[in-house]
Amino acid sequence: MSSSPESIGSALQSLFRQLGMTKRIQQFDVLNSWESIVGEKIASVTTPRRIVNGVLFVDVKTASWRNELALRKNQILEKVRQHAGKKLVRDIRFH
Repeated sequence: MSSSPESIGSALQSLFRQLGMTKRIQQFDVLNSWESIVGEKIASVTTPRRIVNGVLFVDVKTASWRNELALRKNQILEKVRQHAGKKLVRDIRFH
């Protein structure tokens, strides 16, 4: 046999794909990387909760921040899509 060994990362990605877990891992990555995606200031007043059917649900500490983020929604959505890909998150809801 002349096959070269597979890296652990490649083996895990293959396993996750076979188990149908790739999307869940990508969703977790968005939630876990929230501060690096939106920045420290926005992250300090928000908490990303879950992604359901392509909608990212984010809790916001105050109504004034919720209004501000609603105005910046397209900007934030684009940053999330750059991080995770366009298909994973199609909308954001601030609560």
